[in-house]
Amino acid sequence: MNDIVLEDKNNPKLVYWLIGIPLAVILWFFLYSQLDNFATFILSLTGYERSSQIGESIHFFFYDTPKVMLLLVGVVFFMGIIQSFFSPERTRDLLSGKRLGVGNTMAALLGIVTPFCSCSAVPLFIGFLSAGVPLGITFSFLIAAPMVNEIALGLLFAMFGWKVAALYLVLGLSIAIFAGLVIGKLGMEKHLQDWVRDIHTGATMPADTTQFKWVDRFNAGWEHVKEIVLRVWIYVVIGISVGAIIHGFVPQDFMASFMGKEAWWSVPASVLMGIPMYTNAAGIIPIVEALMGKGAALGTTLAFMMSVIALSLPEILILRKVLKTPLIATFVGVVAAGILIVGYIFNAVL
Repeated sequence: MNDIVLEDKNNPKLVYWLIGIPLAVILWFFLYSQLDNFATFILSLTGYERSSQIGESIHFFFYDTPKVMLLLVGVVFFMGIIQSFFSPERTRDLLSGKRLGVGNTMAALLGIVTPFCSCSAVPLFIGFLSAGVPLGITFSFLIAAPMVNEIALGLLFAMFGWKVAALYLVLGLSIAIFAGLVIGKLGMEKHLQDWVRDIHTGATMPADTTQFKWVDRFNAGWEHVKEIVLRVWIYVVIGISVGAIIHGFVPQDFMASFMGKEAWWSVPASVLMGIPMYTNAAGIIPIVEALMGKGAALGTTLAFMMSVIALSLPEILILRKVLKTPLIATFVGVVAAGILIVGYIFNAVL
């Protein structure tokens, strides 16, 4: 910190940043810790109980919307500062220069230790793109983060044993790595939305950031926040609104009625049913247990679970502001194909 002050000690704006950032971090963590209390308070004003379908939807919306917005602001600001040290060209060279699949594997492994739902992973996905990380590698993270995190693995281990958890880990990582490789090889950067492509290629950044002072780096982070958050916030609200409505009305009995392993179409039908829904790993595991208790096959149920947390409609709605339709369709198609394979494998061996 002394180096920062000495570098630009006569700039009053730097002092504001050095005071403001620690205060903002404290406020950020405080607000994040109060999300459940906030959602519960809002729900209490409506007169609904959380045990009701409408009450669960209301609580879900007022918990998840500020959570995703806090993550979006924090991650985008941080990645804006990071980008001021590493040009997009240098970042791409570092990650693309590794052997085939190494960058994808690293991104997928990072996803394991980040307990994000699909919508919460989008801010970091955008941050990676803005830092010049190759498109395919960012997708490996986006897929792995919600689908193969420690919460999902821990709950699967506790409910179904280590064999199911281990097989889920291997197959889930394989989907994330393979899908990222395929998308990377297709060279679909042209299907990023124009404003994202400009950031990804460095068109919106000065050519030489090596002479940046710390106040410039902080300003770059804030400009990132204004550029990105102001563009995508409405899609966040719309996406989570859709997810909240569906989250409160999960028809478990109806779904379990045709999720056995007898019919070949049960796995793709479960994947299609899962896409419109939205929850995180902790929220979907109890549903998985309930479905299996009503006779659903493990592979079919896990395929449903993967589609809910890795291909949710709210996530796709948010990504629509970042990706063009061909890239979204490719993402959904490649990941859905991997999930189908996982479902059939689980039904065949367990």
